[in-house]
Amino acid sequence: MKQVIVETSARHIHVSKEALEVLFGKGYELTNKKDLSQPGQFACAEKLEVVGPKGKLKASILGPVRPASQVELSLTDARTIGVNAPIRESGDVAGTPGCKLVNPENGAEYELAEGVIAAKRHIHFTPENAAEFGVCDKEIVSVKIDSNGRSTVYGDVVVRVSEKFAPAMHIDTDEANAACAFGEIYGTIVK
Repeated sequence: MKQVIVETSARHIHVSKEALEVLFGKGYELTNKKDLSQPGQFACAEKLEVVGPKGKLKASILGPVRPASQVELSLTDARTIGVNAPIRESGDVAGTPGCKLVNPENGAEYELAEGVIAAKRHIHFTPENAAEFGVCDKEIVSVKIDSNGRSTVYGDVVVRVSEKFAPAMHIDTDEANAACAFGEIYGTIVK
């Protein structure tokens, strides 16, 4: 039985070059704190406040800089700050709610007109991994996670295939808590 590692993707922010320079200064470069499982992606030392109509919370920036800024929250986080975040694939932000990003170190603010989402759960595969698992790009599958006392089958998992990926399923903190998916845990595609 083939399994894929399941990783929890906590709240985070992707920033554009424009947003980065407004918030941190002209020519600023992100500080790589820790490489992530996806090649070329990293958690940054920099954190921002995500401000909505009902509150704010802190979130880390993930690098590198992106063409457009976006904020990925769990649905619990989104409700906490008063934003009705739709469930979308990363990068699909057209027509989504916005928020304000604030650098707590210098008070700089950046108004995000759109870009707040709850990320659709997904699996990253290379073309070779996808062939091995018998799935294709954009296919929707179910994944069973066996955990201590909270085994769960997650439906509506989108398969994303690219040469640039490493095999991993990503779920948010709400989903990880629901399945007790802590530490090193694996899922099985059950279609």
